[in-house]
Amino acid sequence: MSETLTFADIRDAHERIRPFIKRTPVLTSERLDAAVGASLFFKCENFQEAGAFKSRGACNAVFSLTDEEAATGVVTHSSGNHAAALARAAQLRGITAHIVMPAGAAQSKVQNVGHYGGWITFCEPNLTAREAACARVSKQTGATIVHPFDDLRVAAGQGTATIELLEDMPDLDLILCPVGGGGLLSGTAVAAKAIHPGIRVIGVEPELANDVQQSFRAGRRISIPTPATIADGLRTNCTGEKNFPLIQQHVDDIVTVSEEAIVAAMRAVWDALHMVIEPSAAVPYAALLEKRVPLTGQRIGLIVTGGNADLDKLPWLKA
Repeated sequence: MSETLTFADIRDAHERIRPFIKRTPVLTSERLDAAVGASLFFKCENFQEAGAFKSRGACNAVFSLTDEEAATGVVTHSSGNHAAALARAAQLRGITAHIVMPAGAAQSKVQNVGHYGGWITFCEPNLTAREAACARVSKQTGATIVHPFDDLRVAAGQGTATIELLEDMPDLDLILCPVGGGGLLSGTAVAAKAIHPGIRVIGVEPELANDVQQSFRAGRRISIPTPATIADGLRTNCTGEKNFPLIQQHVDDIVTVSEEAIVAAMRAVWDALHMVIEPSAAVPYAALLEKRVPLTGQRIGLIVTGGNADLDKLPWLKA
C-alpha cells in the first residue's frame, strides 16, 4: 500500500473484502425529506455485519496481513464497533483478536465483541490508557496492532461504502459523514472525489467532540480532553495523523451538532424508517435538522454508520 490513501487502494479493498461484508441498502423517506427540504439517501451501514461500517476496514486490515503477521493475532483499542468488527474479521481468518475497551463501554458493544470471540481487556476511559493497554498486549502476545482509525488499510476499507453509495446514487450533490478519528471520512472523501470530482463531502461531529473541526480550521491537529458526548463512537481526542492530510485535501467542511439534535435525529429515523441507529450514526441527519449545511434542492447521501445502540438506554426514553 502507498504512503497515502488512493482510490486504487479503496478499489482493491472492495475486491478483498467483498466475500466478508454485506452490500448495505440505500433507503429513502419522504417524511425525512420533507422535514429538511432536501432529497436524502441513507447508506445503511447499521445493517452491515457486526452492525457497523467498521467491518469494512477491519476485514481489509486483517486480510491484508501476511500469514506471518497474522499468526500472532491482532490487537486494538476501541469503544465498541471497531472492536467487534476486528474480532469478527479475526474469527473469519482463524486468528486471535485482543480487544482493549474502555470501562463503561455500551453493554451491547461489549456483548458484540464477545459474540465474535474477542479477548477483552478493560481500561480507564481515556486515550492514554487505551493506547498503553494496547501496546502492552501487543508486546506480551506479538499481536499486530490494527488502529481503530489511523491505519490506511482501515481507511481504505471504510471508503468502500462510498463506492457502493455512488454506484446506487450517482448524482448526489453532497455526502455527509460522521467523523471521529477520521478513518471513515478520509476514505469517504478520497472515494467520492475520485468518482465524482464535483461532489461535496462534509464531516459532521458533536459540538462536545469538535477536535476535527478545530483542526480543520487551524490547519493543524488539535487535541481535546475526552469528550462527554452521547455519541460514544466519536469520543476521540485528536484526528488521526495519517487521516488529517487526506481530510485537509479532500473534505470541503466540518460542521458540528448539538446533543439535543443527535437525540432528535435518532428518534426521527426510528419514527420514519423504523430502525434504531446509534448516536454516532445520527449526526449527519442532526446536521440537517440544525441547518448546518445548504439544503434547498440538494441530493444528499448520509453514511449511517451503525446500529449498535443499547436498547435499554435509548436517550429519548429518559423524558
